[in-house]
Amino acid sequence: MNSTVIGIDIAKRVFQLYWVDIETGEIVSLQLKREKFLAYFVNRQPCLIGMEACGGAQHWARELIKLGHEVKLLAGKFVKSFVMGNKSDAADAKAIWIAVQQPGVKPIAIKTEQQQAILALHRMRQGLIKVRTMQVNALRGLLTEYGEVMPQGKAGLRKGIAVALERTAERLPGIVIEALREQWQRIIELDTQMVEIERKLQSWLKSNLAAKAIANIPGVGLLTATAAVATMGDAKAFRSGREFAAWVGLVPKQTGTGGKTRLLGISKRGDTYLRTLLIHGARSVLMHAKQPGAWVDELGKRRPSNVVVVALANKMARTIWAILAHELAYQGDWVSIKPA
Repeated sequence: MNSTVIGIDIAKRVFQLYWVDIETGEIVSLQLKREKFLAYFVNRQPCLIGMEACGGAQHWARELIKLGHEVKLLAGKFVKSFVMGNKSDAADAKAIWIAVQQPGVKPIAIKTEQQQAILALHRMRQGLIKVRTMQVNALRGLLTEYGEVMPQGKAGLRKGIAVALERTAERLPGIVIEALREQWQRIIELDTQMVEIERKLQSWLKSNLAAKAIANIPGVGLLTATAAVATMGDAKAFRSGREFAAWVGLVPKQTGTGGKTRLLGISKRGDTYLRTLLIHGARSVLMHAKQPGAWVDELGKRRPSNVVVVALANKMARTIWAILAHELAYQGDWVSIKPA
């Protein structure tokens, strides 16, 4: 492969390119319109292309790979470290060109369109949950203005909303009661939309062997299984389960000086949504499983409960990687043995 490295700052309409010609040493800074972007790379020799992982980056990465180029997507926080001077498209493209050549920078997985589609369903579901929470809080606040204090949580509201509306209907104008009923109906419609999204995820889970395999892990349900497969991309891009757990952010952050290293709380790097699902799943195992396991019981005797939860989530992440990377079935009694 040609050793030419190109840094690209993508946008909606105009793309900025930066590279150094390996034969002449000429520094090239080029702008391309969206319509001419792919056409420019059709006749180029295969090269390494670096892009910042932002909106549209996955699409362009897939298209460039089809043309025979190698593409690496970089997290914005890594690129930002190499921006020199004032921020501009040209400076960003140069920073990407520098960052993609640095050793130790972990690129973001390039996902298939199917994996992105599953993540889109998860994002839409999260958006509906956010809107529903706002609607529930707004309805509870409006009822409080008229002396109807509802229990916290959606379940409490669902249980007492009918009685509260009947009581307020006797003393409030009909136009207000009608508006409150419409507000509650919108909340019910949001629930219906979320159920429909979960039905689509369930259908995909049944047809995807990788998602079905990790769904057998205790604490990994429908949401975690589908989100893990879609977010990870190619499991073999990670060297080990430990690296995948670190990528998710389930390992301690470190700080050190003078040869002394101190461990802090978890790093919280990587995908916040997937990490949250893993931690919730681990907490569910500890709360509901009759026998979480000897390892968990022993850890719980000497560490706080939240530390045990994160440790179990870390173990779940490693198990997910092992099943997907080695194409294995989950075995609850599996004991890993270090190679001689």
